[in-house]
Amino acid sequence: MATPATESFDIVVIGGGPGGYVAAIRASQLGASVAIVEREDMGGICLNWGCIPTKALLKSAEVRHTMNNLDEYGMRLNGTVDIDMGAVMARSRRVASQLSNGIDHLMRKNKVRVVKGSASLGALRDAQREVIIADSSTILLAKDVILATGARAHCPSHIKPDGERILTYREALSNDRGITSVVVVGSGAIGIEFASFYNDMGAKVTVLEMQEQILPVEDADIATAARKQFEKRGIAILTGASVSSVKTGQRGVSVTYQKGGKTDKVDGEITVIATGITGNIDGLNLERVGVKTEGGHIVTDPFMATNIAGIHAIGDVTGAPWLAHKASHEAMICVNSIMGQKDVHPIAKVAVPGCTYCRPQIASIGLTEAAAQAAMLPIKIGKFSFMANGKAIAIGEPDGMVKTIFNAETGELIGAHLIGPEVTEMIQGFAIAMKLETTEAELMETIFPHPTLSEAIHESVLDAYDRVIHQ
Repeated sequence: MATPATESFDIVVIGGGPGGYVAAIRASQLGASVAIVEREDMGGICLNWGCIPTKALLKSAEVRHTMNNLDEYGMRLNGTVDIDMGAVMARSRRVASQLSNGIDHLMRKNKVRVVKGSASLGALRDAQREVIIADSSTILLAKDVILATGARAHCPSHIKPDGERILTYREALSNDRGITSVVVVGSGAIGIEFASFYNDMGAKVTVLEMQEQILPVEDADIATAARKQFEKRGIAILTGASVSSVKTGQRGVSVTYQKGGKTDKVDGEITVIATGITGNIDGLNLERVGVKTEGGHIVTDPFMATNIAGIHAIGDVTGAPWLAHKASHEAMICVNSIMGQKDVHPIAKVAVPGCTYCRPQIASIGLTEAAAQAAMLPIKIGKFSFMANGKAIAIGEPDGMVKTIFNAETGELIGAHLIGPEVTEMIQGFAIAMKLETTEAELMETIFPHPTLSEAIHESVLDAYDRVIHQ
């Protein structure tokens, strides 16, 4: 058997998602020779099977909702709006493919060597770590290796996805059949986005959530408002419901659950399992080389280094929050640290904004009211309803609110929670404010343009200090 050929680089990145490819580009910008290993398509789960294609689907759902409510805008449609689910899914796949091809271009532009295949960590060889490519005659060598392998859907052991009736988010994104009824298990961001999509596409939707609050990581006021809107749309929501079995039949699925000490079931054509994700650590040879893991994720220090010198990890494989922008930011921290850049700061996870692209949209940053109270912080809270916002009323989307939380002693903005139109765009204003350590004084003195949805930010801040104008 021939001895595998070796290629040496300064940095090898394993995984081509939003953490991995950003790390590769940044390392190249700083003068490092870089290789990136990806077993599927560039862009990872986010671009190909998560963030991007789901947003394409939700846009189709939004269009259908608008078409079905044209009378609210003084228009009528003569005829019906027919759904071609195959075409809806095909558009979603085209969007993902276009962006994945764009990442390929960025790799060439930045002179990053792309290697296709599955990678695992090998031995040290003259202070360089081996990266072994499965089914390949090549071994990559690098002083520093960045693990950016992402995460995958985690299903309870008693529920087995079959790709036909019992689906994870990935199979759901390939399902081009018209669906009349769906049971969604789990009400986090992924579950709620699919519930919103299928509901707007005309399906009967039931959501089962084990906890007493849907959207468990969100502020209770936002989750309560969301539930009210979802149920108004006809989505059935059962909280405190623990799923014990999912049985398939020729025509659909039957989901059995326990709630309040009683057993019941709900039927659907398909079920989407959205009960969390787990890190892709299998096959990396972590145990043999000594990399520490906890709960299915890789443990790192604040600069994304593992306990083994020269091995780093970023993104979903390192644990919550499982967000693409968090992975990209960690990539910058990791590479800047490796390359000896000045003023490298650890990520402040409390300041990572989260977005859920259902209807209505949900976005948040910082502490919830409950978390602030648990931390024994003195707080001031402001709330402002979009019912009192001129732009929201004009566009026909007045349901929702902006909630702000301040430290009552220092004026520090410690949390912001939004539900309503385009709040996934508005949240960045709060992210900038928190990064700049803005207090209520600066926000109250900031001029917000009129008429805009962003005025609700201003009014919410004013409300926290008893100065609200329009409600």
